[in-house]
Amino acid sequence: MVRNGEITAADVRRIFRRYWWIVPVTTLLAGAIGLIATLVLPKKYTSETVILVEQPTVSSKYVEPVITENLNQRLTSMQEQILSRSRLQPIIENFALYPQDRNRVHIEDLVARLRTSINIKAMEPTPGTQRGQVPGFFVDVTFDNPQLAQQICTQVTSMFLEENARDREQKASQTTSFLSGQLDEAKAKLDEQDAKLAQFKRQYLGSLPEEEQSNLSILAGLNTQLEANTQALSRAQQDKTFNESLLGQQEMNWKASQTGQNPESTEQQITLLQDQLTNLQGRYTEEHPDVVKLKAQIAELRKRSEAPKNNAPSSGATVAMSSAPPAIQQLRAKLRQDELNIADLSKRQSQIQGQIGLLQGRVQSSPMVEQQYKELTRNYQSALEFYNGLLKSRDTAAMASDLEHRQESEQFKVLDAASLPLTPSSPKKAMLIFGGLGAGLAISLAILYLLAISDKAIYTERDVETCLKLPVLAHVPSLEVFFHEAAQQKPGFASGITR
Repeated sequence: MVRNGEITAADVRRIFRRYWWIVPVTTLLAGAIGLIATLVLPKKYTSETVILVEQPTVSSKYVEPVITENLNQRLTSMQEQILSRSRLQPIIENFALYPQDRNRVHIEDLVARLRTSINIKAMEPTPGTQRGQVPGFFVDVTFDNPQLAQQICTQVTSMFLEENARDREQKASQTTSFLSGQLDEAKAKLDEQDAKLAQFKRQYLGSLPEEEQSNLSILAGLNTQLEANTQALSRAQQDKTFNESLLGQQEMNWKASQTGQNPESTEQQITLLQDQLTNLQGRYTEEHPDVVKLKAQIAELRKRSEAPKNNAPSSGATVAMSSAPPAIQQLRAKLRQDELNIADLSKRQSQIQGQIGLLQGRVQSSPMVEQQYKELTRNYQSALEFYNGLLKSRDTAAMASDLEHRQESEQFKVLDAASLPLTPSSPKKAMLIFGGLGAGLAISLAILYLLAISDKAIYTERDVETCLKLPVLAHVPSLEVFFHEAAQQKPGFASGITR
């Protein structure tokens, strides 16, 4: 009797002695059922292929790839596209799959059934592989016909290869086209900024920031020229005034000599010329033409004063005196030269002052021009940098597209072609048989446990005390047990009793 579900070793031995046959019968029966299941269940065959990912022949240091997403994401996207109805329905029609169900099952159900037969599994990344990158993947197709399984696996593998090549080339081409459009827009903006900058330079030519220092240098030079020109003009005006006074005196003397009047004596003329000579010597050197000429006039007057005087001039002298003497003519010519020199210096001074005013205006407007120029230059530089960046990206995308077209970029390569399965992948004979044996053994043990806990017979004094709630006063052993134990202790005891 089992108390509170606790089975003792004696209970186990008693149950096995009585029901030992249940274990082998149940185990063999379950194993036989598993064997029958392997013979009855429909057989499935699995064709497998391995696809590796080949790295680009040109390093990414030289040509950056256009497609940056990892293989797991791309594999998921391609799997959704390849296992779609539009891609699987032609396979069903081309290979005439499910002929018995074509007329009574909807095509969606057949596509779903074929989709469950195709399994895509990525390889485990090897040590040293970048995170998110896998070396390849497996394509498994399970079908009830080994030849059809191989053909479907080959077709699905080809679809993966074609989809990867087409997708990579299409994305590279779209990227190049997009960058080309952006590059055209950036070039138009750059040309617009360039035109604005050129127009600004033409408008403020001479007032640009880089010309400020040269303007200051030119302005300093013009100020020096203006000062020198002012001094030269002042000297020319002084020379003109002096020559005018000298010419007036010479003309008065010449007119007096023509009319016979002598308002001043020769000594007075010499004294006046001597004063003029002293004034010129203070201003010029001894080699100056005016100084030399004035000395000659003084010497000539002194010669005249020493020569004997005639009471009346002769008729020839009167004719000679009718024209102006050379000294007066030279003074008049010099006076005209002084006037021309003063006019030229005045014109030059006006020009210099105009240039100084223009440069001063440029220097004063330089801060405002510099601010506008910096803004235009900054906009132009930003547009130029953006254009150069797009140009570099477009060139890189073009090279990547060329690599995709030549199939020298990352490509899928079939390592092992689709296999032709010779043995069914399901049902698995060994698994079903050993599984049936194990299940039969477990069922037999469960039956023995149920028999043990359902047995209410009393076998020991403890069972009596537990069941009847009364103490045991005496114990009568079973004769069968008594004789069995006695026979084990004394081999001749059982034969003596028999006789």
